[in-house]
Amino acid sequence: MAKKGARDIALDVLNRVEEHKSYSNLELRNVLDRENLSAADAGLVTELVYGTIQRKLTLDHVLSHFVGNKKVQTWVRNLLRLSLYQIRFLDRIPERAAVHQAVEIAKKRGHQGIASMVNGVLRNVLRQPDVWERQPKGDRALQIAVAYSHPEWLVRQWLAVYGEETTIAICEANNRTPHSSIRVNAWKTTKDQVLDKLAEEGLEGQASSVSPHAILMEGGHAAGSRLFKEGYFTIQDESSMLVAPALAAEPGMRVLDACAAPGGKTTHIAEMMENRGQIIASDVHPHKRDLIASAAKRLGITIVEPIVSDALDLPEKALGTFDRILLDAPCTGFGVIRRKPDLKWNKTPEDVRAIAQLQYELLKTLAPMLTQDGVMVYSTCTIEPAENQEIVRRFVEEHPDFVLDDTLAQDLPEAVRGHVDETGACVQILPHHFESDGFFIARLKRRG
Repeated sequence: MAKKGARDIALDVLNRVEEHKSYSNLELRNVLDRENLSAADAGLVTELVYGTIQRKLTLDHVLSHFVGNKKVQTWVRNLLRLSLYQIRFLDRIPERAAVHQAVEIAKKRGHQGIASMVNGVLRNVLRQPDVWERQPKGDRALQIAVAYSHPEWLVRQWLAVYGEETTIAICEANNRTPHSSIRVNAWKTTKDQVLDKLAEEGLEGQASSVSPHAILMEGGHAAGSRLFKEGYFTIQDESSMLVAPALAAEPGMRVLDACAAPGGKTTHIAEMMENRGQIIASDVHPHKRDLIASAAKRLGITIVEPIVSDALDLPEKALGTFDRILLDAPCTGFGVIRRKPDLKWNKTPEDVRAIAQLQYELLKTLAPMLTQDGVMVYSTCTIEPAENQEIVRRFVEEHPDFVLDDTLAQDLPEAVRGHVDETGACVQILPHHFESDGFFIARLKRRG
């Protein structure tokens, strides 16, 4: 049996994602674990899958000029999308090669009629390059949605909140390939030492302006480094690294991380506590407890106690009170679209409303577990005010023993302070601000 090429494998993944409503990252991981691919082919499969999903609305708009309302099988439409993505967005792949490969796949999976249709559509696109610039009939929201391949309802929401310039900047950033960043284990080493040792392994990195603990990686496989295995750093997005400093936990304190898996923020808090004190790290999924324990062990952290619990049930666990509580709440994830492009197509306005209600219930449930004068941080990886500012504003209005802590900026890096809002207690990072994940952080204090 002939070995499948990168495009064939990418098409398989796209078909499974669409037919089974599954997550592209999980399908990708399964196929890459199963297929014996070179690093170059694995990279191409990954880029084709994520890129095609990311640009789906733009690709479908172009296809509509040539396919119209014709009924096209799922795999054929995905093959056309995949091929158009290469033609438009991958400069290193010759256009003719993309067409030839598509026709060969069509012949193998279908029949001559399908192959002829695929060939005709793709060659017509090549003959009419202006088709990429044709705007849909409709208002500005629809035009932005199609041009930057985001759901129209989401674009409308962002236009209402952020205006056109920022909305376009968000969409553009979401379509760019995310960079890789690592967090230095400050309890064990320094950033300069890690940079030097990475260079010895042939890995290049540079210091980040977003977090004093972050290094931006210039390619390479950081998780395969000896330094990673020995606990000198962990892989984490820069924006996510702002949460632990915002919590401002000190050595010897009791800390609750209520939605902790996979443990990135938990271990960062422990490092900043110099591995002194106690951190209860809770997650609702039993298998994720092992992820937290494994992350702590690799980094040499001993103060983390992972437990399995729904965060709403934590008050019944007789855990006592805590000096610091982190609620990194479940959210729509619209700040990490560049990493998980499926998100934008799978979510609805109803999802935002439902998750916002859960977020508020979590905040309200955990609040009594905080000591007097204690600090609670509420964070999400979304950019929706309904899940962020509106949640904490409502919470302090209904809980007079809590206030927004307007000293948050002093614990954030200088580059980030300009994104703290007028309350002084909330920071909203958008994806284009630092080419990092969109992230929201609010700091609340319980009155003594």
